[in-house]
Amino acid sequence: MPQHKSAAKRVRQNEVQRNRNRNKRSKMRTMVKNLQASTNKEEAVPLLNEVKSTLDRMVGRNILKKNQAANYKSSLEKSVNAL
Repeated sequence: MPQHKSAAKRVRQNEVQRNRNRNKRSKMRTMVKNLQASTNKEEAVPLLNEVKSTLDRMVGRNILKKNQAANYKSSLEKSVNAL
């Protein structure tokens, strides 16, 4: 239990931010799954650009690490190019 008002506020803020980050990460994972499930290259290319943009935004907000996002993008590029 926090002993100071400011510590109690940090606990509340951390909880809100944790939920926000979990929601964004969940949406990103859903986008990746939808992209991997696509079988048509014409549909997959716009999805790929959207997913890459989302990954870059998540790196900027410190939700993902830079190399983790790069690995996601690389593997997704390979799967789309293989279609």
